[in-house]
Amino acid sequence: MTTQTSENTHFTSFKAFYPFYLNEHKDGTCRTLHFIGSWLIIGVIALAIYTAIWPLLWLIPVIGYGFAWVGHFFFEKNRPATFKHPLYSLMGDWVMFKDILTGKISLKGE
Repeated sequence: MTTQTSENTHFTSFKAFYPFYLNEHKDGTCRTLHFIGSWLIIGVIALAIYTAIWPLLWLIPVIGYGFAWVGHFFFEKNRPATFKHPLYSLMGDWVMFKDILTGKISLKGE
C-alpha cells in the first residue's frame, strides 16, 4: 500500500508515484521554478546542438537541480523527492512540465 505523504514509501510504478510528486509541488513559486528550469534545460540543449559547444551540457544538472532545489528549500519547505526517488522524480519533472504546458495542471499550484 502506498501513501501520498511519506517520502519513505516504496512506489511500484510511476503512476503510483506521480500523485505524491504533485503533492510535493503545491507551492506556485516552486512549480514556477521547476518550469523555468525545464525550459532552460531545453534551451541549453538546443544551444549546445546549434553551436556544437558540448561542454554546455554540463550546465543541465546545475540548472535543473538548482532551480528545483531553490523552490523546495525556500518556498515549498520540503526535501526534494529526487533524494529518495531519483528516476521517478526526473520523470515527474517532465510530466509536470508537460501537464503545465497542456493546461492539465496549474502553474500556480494549490
